[in-house]
Amino acid sequence: MTEPLITPPSPRIQRLRQRHNAERRFQFYGQFAIACAISFLAVLLLSIGWKAISAFAHFELTLEIDRPDFAERTDLAVTDLNLAVRDELLDLFPELSAGRMQRADLFGLAPRLSILPLTRSLQQDPSQALEPLTARLVVSDDLDLYLKNDFKTHWTYEVGAAGRLARTSSGAYRLSDAGPDGFVAFQDEVSRLGETTGDTLISFSDVWFELSRISGATLILNHLAGPIPDLGEQSASPITATFLGTESTNRQVSNRQIALVTMLKEQGRIEKRFNSNLFLNADSTYPELAGAAAAVAGSIFTMLVTALFSIPIGILAAVYLEEFAQKSRLTRIIEININNLAAVPSIIFGLLGAAVFLNAFGMPRSVPLVGGLVLGLLVLPTIIIASRAALRSVPPSMRDAALGLGASRTQAVFHHVLPLAAPGILTGAIIAMARALGETAPLLLIGMVAFVSEVPTSPTDVASALPVIIYKWFSGAERAWEPMTAAVIIILLVILIAMNLTAALLRRRFERRW
Repeated sequence: MTEPLITPPSPRIQRLRQRHNAERRFQFYGQFAIACAISFLAVLLLSIGWKAISAFAHFELTLEIDRPDFAERTDLAVTDLNLAVRDELLDLFPELSAGRMQRADLFGLAPRLSILPLTRSLQQDPSQALEPLTARLVVSDDLDLYLKNDFKTHWTYEVGAAGRLARTSSGAYRLSDAGPDGFVAFQDEVSRLGETTGDTLISFSDVWFELSRISGATLILNHLAGPIPDLGEQSASPITATFLGTESTNRQVSNRQIALVTMLKEQGRIEKRFNSNLFLNADSTYPELAGAAAAVAGSIFTMLVTALFSIPIGILAAVYLEEFAQKSRLTRIIEININNLAAVPSIIFGLLGAAVFLNAFGMPRSVPLVGGLVLGLLVLPTIIIASRAALRSVPPSMRDAALGLGASRTQAVFHHVLPLAAPGILTGAIIAMARALGETAPLLLIGMVAFVSEVPTSPTDVASALPVIIYKWFSGAERAWEPMTAAVIIILLVILIAMNLTAALLRRRFERRW
């Protein structure tokens, strides 16, 4: 039986298959590119968000201050409240009042200016001091990071029972073993871990010591915090060793401060709370007290000035160029220059603003008024180009119909064409404002990087801006600035996303399809 012959595909069918394969490959490349872009964006947002989480909460030390004499004071200052806080801390830890270094560790639990909100409240109403005052103090940035487990690597080990406590001639303490081999097993554990243990803290009977060395069945200890127990037998109190994993010379937090915050946390005096300072406070030299309120207000005032300056001028310029100007060499040159200005680096506009507004006109530095004018010049070409594109999208029949019914050219443009192009114009304006909100270089050149300790109330007050404060905090030397910077980036991204989402919704709501 003769097998049927297989007819090869014709050249036309082969070319058709090649085109289909090429189309499928192109679709795959496009989908792969979109997946890569989404992946990179997700990684960026997750990395920023992970760093920013810790900045939205902080630890606060709560103290009760009973100073009724403050109710009669009309000149209360931060120093007065700080002295009261120190007295309260010394009442909690009287054993630390003798040494200067001991007091420094104790008073360093909270920064000096953390008492400022309570001071201002008492200055407004001194009668509050007739009752005991509740002072909520933000703990220092290094201790805050420690409590958030940012660099805490310690672990605990149950040593055994305490025996007899004695004082050495050098001022240290000698603690003997209550059991037969408890300290021997502890010494074996320390030898096994080696240098990974770092400094070691010993705690028993609500008192904390620093382990100096192990001498056979005896621990040589230095007192850190807590009431010093009576010498002699310790009634077999359980001993807990805390291996810190690092040495005190390699970190900003001392062993005594670690013992203090641990004790205060167990007493319920240190608690984790929402960090309202981030949204209510202005800038500060202390990361734990710094906030973005001044930068947010400065950005708002700057954007208001930018919008009032650039949007009307940009729309009117676009209307004239698109609807009224004669097509000539001059208009073509203007259009080319507008397109070129849209691509000019933003730092050039900052130099222009510093030369014109600050030097020539003598306007004040570091104010949103100047920043808004500079950013207005920056986004003006973008608004003009977007507005012209929106006007050009309106069908010519709308103009012809209005003119045919007897409307003048001005009436046809402003009564018919401009309302129909409004969604596109508004979208372009909002996107341009979003770009202005994220600009940093022009604001740096006009001095909006200045330290601002008060929230501005008008466009003529000294202010900062969100991109500038991100740059400033990121360059800070202290580690606590890193999560604070990430938190402000999140705030800026939320505002930018809201602006772009508003532009998309407005365009979808009012857009007409022809």
